[in-house]
Amino acid sequence: MENTYGAPSFSLNHDLVSLRITREGGMLAPVTFQLGDRIVSPYSLSPWKPDEIDAEFPVLLKNLRGDFFCLPFGPQENGLPHGVTANGAWSLVAETEDSLTLGIDASDVAAKVTKTISLRTGQTAIYYEHRISGLEGDFSYGNHPILDLTGIPEGGARVSVSPFRWASVYPEVFSNPADGARQALKIGAIFSNLSEVPLADGGTTDLTRYPARAGNEDLVMMVSEDATPEQPFAWTAVVLDGYVWFSLKNPADFPATLFWLSNGGRSAAPWESRHRGRLGIEDVCSYFCDSVDLSRKDLLRNLAIQTSRSFMKDKHVTLRNIQAVAAVPEHFAIVSSITPAGKNMVKITDVNGRTATAAVDWSAL
Repeated sequence: MENTYGAPSFSLNHDLVSLRITREGGMLAPVTFQLGDRIVSPYSLSPWKPDEIDAEFPVLLKNLRGDFFCLPFGPQENGLPHGVTANGAWSLVAETEDSLTLGIDASDVAAKVTKTISLRTGQTAIYYEHRISGLEGDFSYGNHPILDLTGIPEGGARVSVSPFRWASVYPEVFSNPADGARQALKIGAIFSNLSEVPLADGGTTDLTRYPARAGNEDLVMMVSEDATPEQPFAWTAVVLDGYVWFSLKNPADFPATLFWLSNGGRSAAPWESRHRGRLGIEDVCSYFCDSVDLSRKDLLRNLAIQTSRSFMKDKHVTLRNIQAVAAVPEHFAIVSSITPAGKNMVKITDVNGRTATAAVDWSAL
C-alpha cells in the first residue's frame, strides 16, 4: 500500500504497464504504459487531491480519477452516488506478479463484489473482471474510465465508437444553470452520427473532436450494435498524439456507452471550472446516468434497449472489460474499426485505411 496522489493505493507493476488502484473507491490511476521508447499516461487525475476539498464530499469526488466500477450506476435515493463500490474501502484478496484481486462488501445492494485486474507480458492492455455475488433484483451498473486530454490541442483528439443503433443527448437538463453549470448540446436530441450532434443554440457540433465546447458539461449515450461471430465485441477509441487508447466490451453485458464531456462547465465546489479536457467513456447497463430506480422503469423498452439487469442471489455474474493503448503511424486519423486479427491480436483501422495492431486477447471478454 502506498500513497498516490493523496490516496492510499494498491500497486501492480509489469513489464509494460504500471498502475495504481485506490483503496477507497477502487479507482484506477495513474497508469503508465511503455510504448516503444515513450511512456504514456492517458487516465485522468482530478485537479484536486482528496484532502484539498471539503470532508462533506463523498469518496467518489475526493478520489475522482481513472476508472472505477459503479453498482448501481448513478445516484441513489438512500445511498452513495455510483454505489459503495465507487466509495467504500476495498480489501486485498489476492495478488500475483501479474494480477490484483480486491473485494468489497457492497452493503447498499447487499452483495459481494470482487475486482480482478490483470496484465500480460508483452501487452499494453488491462483486463478487468468484476464478479458479483449475492445480489438480488434489477440493477444498473457500469465502468467509468476518464481520460485526461488537457495536453491535446483543441479538437486534437479523435473519438469514435463501434456502430450503434440508437443515440441521444441526455433527455433532461444535465448541467443546471442554478448550480452554476452549463451545457452545449440540445436536450434529448437523437442523432445517428457523432460528427453531427444538435446544439442547444442551433446547428450541430462534432463530438469526434475533443477537447471542445469549453465551459460546458454534456452527456450522450450510444447503444451498441449486437456482437456477431465476425465482430465479437464493441469498442471505443481515442486517437491521441501518436497512440490510441481503446476499450473493448461485450455489448450483451454493457449495452450502451456514455460520453461524459467534462470541459469546465461546473463552477460549484469542488469543480470550480477546473475539471477541463476530461472525457468519460463509460460502458454501462443503465438509463443514461440516472438513478437505479429510473433505470428499472425500462423507459427504452420500445426500442429493445436494456437499462437494468436481473440478478439472482444464488447466481454470480461476471463482467469483463479490456482497456489498452497501441502506437499508431504518423497522421493516423479517426478509428473506423477494431477487429480480431487472430486470438491474441486486434487490428485498428482508421478512416483512410491506415492500420495498427495491438496484442490483446479479446476472447477474454
